[in-house]
Amino acid sequence: MSSEHQKRVDDAEFMDVARDPGEARALRKSLEMIARGGAGDTLKEMAQDVLTGRIGLRQAAQTAGYTDALIEKSEPFQQEWNGMSEAERHARAAEGERALENERREIAEERRAVQGQNSHSAGRHSGGGWSLY
Repeated sequence: MSSEHQKRVDDAEFMDVARDPGEARALRKSLEMIARGGAGDTLKEMAQDVLTGRIGLRQAAQTAGYTDALIEKSEPFQQEWNGMSEAERHARAAEGERALENERREIAEERRAVQGQNSHSAGRHSGGGWSLY
């Protein structure tokens, strides 16, 4: 079965590790990028397994092979972070917060659009707003 036809988990799958829906969506998007193979075969497999629901994210993070690959791939980022000034770290953190805020705003807009569609789809025969008495 091709990966396009497999079950895909949604953002709710990540709410046990994320603080809010924006973080959950950002996490899912990151896993989707990893699942395309940019971080190596081991992490590609892990991301695909998580995204298709074969394994939970917490379980994947506790699997030795996946943990080793995550540590290996994160070392250059850790070295870069350690080499940054405090101001550079704050700037990076602010970039991350802006990206999360964009995710949160997108989610809020999607919810408003769905609510608007639901209120318009009630139709003339919904029974709301009128009475025989």
